[in-house]
Amino acid sequence: MNLIRATCAVFLLAAGAAPAAAQDWPAQRIVVVSPFGTGTTYDLVAHTVLDQVAHQIGQAFILENHPGGGGTIGVASVVKAAPDGYTLLLGSSFMSFAAMLHKSLPYDMVRDLAPVAMFGEEPAMLVGAPNKGINSVSDLVAAARAHPGAIKFASVGVGSASFVAGERFSLEANINVKHVPYPGPAEALADMAAGRVDFYFVPVTPALPLITQGKAVPLAVSTTKRLQSLTGLPTLAETGYASIPFLTWCGLMAPAKTPPTIIAKLNKAIGNTLDLPAIENKLLQTGVLPAQLSPQQFQKFLADDVNGIIKLGKEAHIEPVD
Repeated sequence: MNLIRATCAVFLLAAGAAPAAAQDWPAQRIVVVSPFGTGTTYDLVAHTVLDQVAHQIGQAFILENHPGGGGTIGVASVVKAAPDGYTLLLGSSFMSFAAMLHKSLPYDMVRDLAPVAMFGEEPAMLVGAPNKGINSVSDLVAAARAHPGAIKFASVGVGSASFVAGERFSLEANINVKHVPYPGPAEALADMAAGRVDFYFVPVTPALPLITQGKAVPLAVSTTKRLQSLTGLPTLAETGYASIPFLTWCGLMAPAKTPPTIIAKLNKAIGNTLDLPAIENKLLQTGVLPAQLSPQQFQKFLADDVNGIIKLGKEAHIEPVD
């Protein structure tokens, strides 16, 4: 009888351990895994937001970069981590792209991760090469239809945001264009400025200096509404391509089964941070539009994003590897 009582006591203690731990969270610093090398825009966004969140919850966030495998190694490490709120993931659009590019992944993004909060979305600007008579989206589409296969668009590789945007636009506009991949945005922008490629979807911030210098022609932005800083530039929807807008995203995610109380506390703290004018302005200066979603809204957004990118891959006849 004493053994039975002792066994029951152990089970009761174990059952109460998880809620107690969640209630006391955070009791130590929190590691946020970034699946890429240092210096990305998303690293900057994470520092901007989480440094402020740390003041609210009383614990520091440590950003650790775990590059490799196109970002999948870092994601897999978080999926395998204890769901205790002390190991989190800096998630971004690359995760949806990976689902399109690979037949199988060592994780299921929707099943194995719990969305915590969105940080923001990074719009792209559709720019054209100078001195080619392409001064609007309609000019670009007309040129592509007049010369099938001759118009070229730049990207930083298959599966990149610039590639996905170019493919999505080409399908929507029903034009036959040639994809030209580059090792990085600097090379792509240089070739576009020289007229070796005709158009490119590039984040707004790095596009602005080229436009000022006359090395790129702004055609449209990929947002649902015009940008406050570029009110004269139409959206793709205004030019007749309503099913695009195209924005890449970044946000915070946790291993599945992380206690809802921890996720709710983080979501609230991040939302409070994004409401701060100083944080909003800093994000806008990096080209990122702050975006607030509840965990449930973020979950639906992710599922829709993955399904949409996989559908695009099939329509564009992009063959997944491995």
